[in-house]
Amino acid sequence: MKSELLKNKIISWGKDLGFDGVGFTDIDLKEDETHLLNWLKNKFHGDMYYMEKHGTKRSRPEKLMPGTIKVISFRMNYLTENTYDAKQVLENNNLAYISRYALGKDYHTEMRDRLHEIAKKINSEVSDFKYRAFVDSAPVLEKAIGQKAGLGWIGKNTLLINKNSGSYFFLGEIYTNIDFEIDKKSKSYCGDCSECIKLCPTGAIISPHVLDAKKCIAYLTIELKETIPIEYRDSIGNRVFGCDDCQLVCPWNRFSTETRIDEFSHQNKLDSPTLISLFSWSEKEFKENTKNTPINRISYFQWLRNISIGLGNSEKNIKTLRVLQEKKAGSNNKILIEHIDWAINKQEKLI
Repeated sequence: MKSELLKNKIISWGKDLGFDGVGFTDIDLKEDETHLLNWLKNKFHGDMYYMEKHGTKRSRPEKLMPGTIKVISFRMNYLTENTYDAKQVLENNNLAYISRYALGKDYHTEMRDRLHEIAKKINSEVSDFKYRAFVDSAPVLEKAIGQKAGLGWIGKNTLLINKNSGSYFFLGEIYTNIDFEIDKKSKSYCGDCSECIKLCPTGAIISPHVLDAKKCIAYLTIELKETIPIEYRDSIGNRVFGCDDCQLVCPWNRFSTETRIDEFSHQNKLDSPTLISLFSWSEKEFKENTKNTPINRISYFQWLRNISIGLGNSEKNIKTLRVLQEKKAGSNNKILIEHIDWAINKQEKLI
């Protein structure tokens, strides 16, 4: 089958399965490899040792899957219409803010199943088809691939931005041995705007396109397994899992479109819960209430650690202080106790 005809079929299949964009590109990522190596050299990845573990496999697709000559990039929106307004949650320091991508079912499973479904369809059309499908689960430069495939440009906040849909979307890839005609690389439309840099709560975007993950709230509340540095705790505010600030201020997100995937609808009303209600969960309740969601990626200790900071930054009242003291009395985790003590100290000073 001619590759152009197959390309059109894949785009159609992708749309039918809920993808909001499909693009095709080659495997030349030399420029992005240089950027990656410089980023790693500067230790901006913090404790994310997996970023350097696989060497150049991340930037050289043929090393990850021998025989790869082209990559199909897929984009899937995740915002839902019934989600409580993000800015209102951030402005109410008694509520807990959870990054909007994490409110529904785990995107890894939802997208991967659909990618394999598309691969099955391709296999029925082409002989000797070889592929591997990825969804944020292997050493893949997914944003660089998405940009080359025409799905958007890498913004100054280091996220992929689409002119018609903003940046609230997931990415997935199919590495393949089929020689598709490639699409045109996306042009950047950030222009002189630097709102994401100016308004990052912790100053993590140290220059256009360069993120110091060690300062990023998403890293601090998800990737970091130990103590959150004191100098960032006030700025974390009520964000207990991830951060969306650099997306919320991006002008292009005025054009964000809602997902067509029902599974991304928020689970257990986690779009606007109170900090105290989440802090009261037992470990069993935490596992049950976050099952099959991205939140399940962190441990119960990290969950309580993050919420402790939120409670320290919340409205000052006796109930909050009492809840913190009770949780401290029932814990033997030294790191958690230190975070609770920090929160208690903030509450006691202002009551």
